[in-house]
Amino acid sequence: MQENKTLAFAFRLFPCLAEVKEVDLDEIRTERKKEGRILALDIGRKRIGLAVSDPLGLTAQGLGVLERKGREADLAYLLEVAREYEVQEILVGLPRHMDGRLGAQAEEILDLARALGEALGAPVATWDERLSTKEAERVLIAADMSRRRRRQVVDKLAAVLILQAYLDASKQL
Repeated sequence: MQENKTLAFAFRLFPCLAEVKEVDLDEIRTERKKEGRILALDIGRKRIGLAVSDPLGLTAQGLGVLERKGREADLAYLLEVAREYEVQEILVGLPRHMDGRLGAQAEEILDLARALGEALGAPVATWDERLSTKEAERVLIAADMSRRRRRQVVDKLAAVLILQAYLDASKQL
């Protein structure tokens, strides 16, 4: 009853509110699912940093670091994570030299990313990861984090930085 009185008062005070359509929350939830999450990977020889976007594709959150155990074991773990977060797209940081040429590890990274994308039925995108790990190191040093702790989280932060740069660039399109 109180809610109806408040609404009536609001409509009198602000007549434009009466023209606002009722929002169907199920429709909004469906739209959010269509947009889906993006799983970002910063793939290195020893570790893989993981980050995931929010369902609207606005922010990146770090998920953790996978200690590599071999292609099949890595792929199985990444598939599990991607399914858990209902990932709709895979983003991998692609190592490049400063002159733009692909780095030595690029083909292995692309192979793993393609296999993950095929297993999920999700598209795979790449993002230039030049200096992402250096930037992550700088951030962690500025936060006065110990060398030991930095080693544990630098790959996760690099994945977050790669994903956030991708999300920010996508908003501008």
